[in-house]
Amino acid sequence: MSDLTDEDSPLISLPISFSALALIAVTRGLGQYIRQHFFDKTFQGLYHANSFDMALLIPYFIVLTLLASYGVHRYVLVYLYYKNKKNRTVDPPGHFSELPRVTVQLPIFNEQFVVERLLEAICRLNYPLDKLDTQVLDDSTDETVAVARGLVEHYAGRGYPITYHHRVNREGFKAGALAEGMKVAQGEFITIFDADFVPPEDFLLRTIHHFTDPKIGMVQTRWSHINRHYSFLTEVEAILLDGHFVLEHSGRARSNVFFNFNGTAGVWRRRAIEEAGGWQHDTLTEDTDLSYRAQLKGWKFIYLQDVECPAELPIEMTAFKTQQARWAKGLIQTGKKILPQVLKSNQPFRVKLEAWYHLTANLSYPLMIVLSVLLLPAMVIRFYQGWFQMLYIDLPLFLASTFSISSFYLVSQRELFPKTWPRALLYLPFLMALGIGLSITNTRAVLEALLGKQTEFARTPKYRVESKIDRMRAKKYRRRLGWVPWLELLIGGYFALTVYYAVVNENYITVPFLILFVLGYWYTGLMSLLQGRFAGLSLSTETHTKPFPVGV
Repeated sequence: MSDLTDEDSPLISLPISFSALALIAVTRGLGQYIRQHFFDKTFQGLYHANSFDMALLIPYFIVLTLLASYGVHRYVLVYLYYKNKKNRTVDPPGHFSELPRVTVQLPIFNEQFVVERLLEAICRLNYPLDKLDTQVLDDSTDETVAVARGLVEHYAGRGYPITYHHRVNREGFKAGALAEGMKVAQGEFITIFDADFVPPEDFLLRTIHHFTDPKIGMVQTRWSHINRHYSFLTEVEAILLDGHFVLEHSGRARSNVFFNFNGTAGVWRRRAIEEAGGWQHDTLTEDTDLSYRAQLKGWKFIYLQDVECPAELPIEMTAFKTQQARWAKGLIQTGKKILPQVLKSNQPFRVKLEAWYHLTANLSYPLMIVLSVLLLPAMVIRFYQGWFQMLYIDLPLFLASTFSISSFYLVSQRELFPKTWPRALLYLPFLMALGIGLSITNTRAVLEALLGKQTEFARTPKYRVESKIDRMRAKKYRRRLGWVPWLELLIGGYFALTVYYAVVNENYITVPFLILFVLGYWYTGLMSLLQGRFAGLSLSTETHTKPFPVGV
């Protein structure tokens, strides 16, 4: 093929069409042309953007700017965390002379593998039995019914104040079960644990005394992770959750803005629940919904970063995707429901602004999809407008959108593990890639929320898998994700094409970012297909060494 010249280059003389991009990426002559001219001059004097180019570049920069805005917000949370460190809550303002009555609620649904461990932990809680009552709120449809009922009868026979409640209609899902339990609950305070949690014996004694302040409506503790070191997947999941519980919760709590109960490992004042309107099931994040309604009523929340409550992380990609999609959809649903009330309230502007970023954060997933589609054609156009423009406009926006993620989670590891935090550097690229790979599943969830499509509460299956010998349990509740993994593989292939294009054109500075897109989409798609089609085969059950890439 003869060398292209300035005059006959199709990129200069013709509008750039999306269908021609594949041809552009594999044309050797284009690479040869760019190697001759890239560092000698830009193409600003030869190339003039047309209407098609602007139709691509305008949404490209809008999306990059919006993503950069959410990235900058992560930096703000880190700033608030350190700026208000003196506001960290550690000791309660006083102590009850006589401990109040507490109801422990345990909502479960098809949890036969973990319910025994949960009840063992609950019955070890250090709290007067005459001040305690425990409700097992079981909506199960499988063998869990017999297992849970038998365990409750066993512990009740040994004198523990525990009762079993089984529903057959599952109306309202978890929120409905909690509301039903409230009707017969005896406690002035309500503490809730999901089935995979193992609260420490001193949990209630370390939390209940904070309610000596009559303004406190809820106390949330930090999740830790039973199976953190089980696989590469669980290591990265743990870092994702650590970022949420260290920087998001602490940053918001210390700054006196709204934050949310996480659905488990927390204690509520019963009156705060009732005054806020009780448990409602019109969103999939009933915990965040109730949290905002209670804080709008004037109740104050406390976050105890130093009180840990261990739980089990999902060991399969499909389970992790299901969990993240439910959270993404639920937060958008809650935002549609609650944000108008927050914005109309008499709360300070900083509270309203933080609520906006909190409840709309998952809009970044459809924005990521749009960016994925626009990135390759925008890269071509921007290159021919001049490589220097890419360095001082596109690159800073891209860094603000992506590198804030790395710093955000790295700081959380430094706070929790001051001696060993550098090992988290190994996981950060895969963490960023996973966030990208989740964009298909979470975008569908966000769009369903925006369009008002209601779906059932999809539980995250847990198996009490703490070592490799437990892995075969994962077969029972495995889910498939239909066409989504295939689309993820297809988009990953599209980004592999962008990597090739960048290398051919010696645009090496973009290659590491583009590889994250390839890794994220291919890995989430491939692992979903493998786990759905081959029994027992998954990243988390086969190897510790393969890098896997968490939501935001």
